[in-house]
Amino acid sequence: MALYTRTGDTGDTSLFDGTRVSKGDPLVDVSGEVDELSAHLGMALAIGLDSDLVEIVIELQRDLFALGAQVADPSGRIAERVTKTRVGDQNVQRMEEWIDHLDEKLPPLRRFILANGSPAAANLHLARSVCRRVERRVVALGLAVTVPILVTYVNRLSDLLFVLARTVNSREGLSEIEW
Repeated sequence: MALYTRTGDTGDTSLFDGTRVSKGDPLVDVSGEVDELSAHLGMALAIGLDSDLVEIVIELQRDLFALGAQVADPSGRIAERVTKTRVGDQNVQRMEEWIDHLDEKLPPLRRFILANGSPAAANLHLARSVCRRVERRVVALGLAVTVPILVTYVNRLSDLLFVLARTVNSREGLSEIEW
């Protein structure tokens, strides 16, 4: 199978239900931003993370593929039985467990901190800011009403990315700069 299909050469693309939409459509925009978020996570992996954090980040990238599939399926045509293409309450619960586990080893926050630190941590902070943009776009699409788990997921994901960045800096002995 060729990598290129030429079907998007006129500036449109297909959703899962076969509907053709402009590549400028807000659904396509959100999908692109989810892809961007996953790429930032990939950069953090490329820079280097401890093995326990690698496992978390790879799971997050898998989740983001599923989230992107849900966004590109506004008519709900992906079968419910295809759990690989769904983020749900279990994904949020898993992230909360990771947050609690990692956060208990970090010094308590007294103030806001500036996004910085090691290259991997700084990239996780960047991923967090992209995640907040994804959240705003998902809400703007009205998916907060039609698929509320997506907003819950990206909201919790931004919390996890913050804790991951703090964890990386802490493990590398880097101090956080308070605002």
